Formats: sequence, C-alpha cells, structure tokens
Amino acid sequence: MLVITARISASADAINALTPAIAAMEQASRAEEGCFDYTFCREINDPNTIRIVERWESEAALKAHFVTPHMAEFQAAMAQHELGGVEVSAFEATEVPFPA
Repeated sequence: MLVITARISASADAINALTPAIAAMEQASRAEEGCFDYTFCREINDPNTIRIVERWESEAALKAHFVTPHMAEFQAAMAQHELGGVEVSAFEATEVPFPA
C-alpha cells in the first residue's frame, strides 16, 4: 500500500475559495479503483494549512489517479490561487492491526 501525505499552505481566503474543488477532488478520488482513502483536512491551530492523506492499493492505482479529469480540474483550480508552499511525501506501508 502507498500512503501519500501532503501539506499545503495558503491564505484562509484561498483555502475557502478552493473548498468546492477540494470537496469534488476528495469525492471523485475516493471512488477510484485502488483508492482506500483520500482525505483533506484543515489544521485546527493553523487555518492557513490543509493536509491531505491518501492511501492507495498500488503505484499503478496512484499513477492512474494522476491522469484523471478530476485531478486536472483540481490542479487548474489550485493554479488560480497563490499557495505558500506544497510539501508531499510518499511511503510504502503494510497495514497491521492496531494496537500492535
């Protein structure tokens, strides 16, 4: 399984303006084959930061995600706003029962 985490910083106004695009991206991504989870959240202590957590069955599923129409639409929406920064990390993971 691949786990992707991202941190996007932007003004509160930009994040508010992006909310419909974020909601559409989240919903469409969750419907993709091989997507176990796709969640955006806003940091409680920093409303200028949103986080994304994704869990994908495989690298092939993630690569297919990158070429979907909803990804292109989301990228276009983000390009309309000034972002303070984007950090993305990818991890290969094995899910284990919790607590271990």
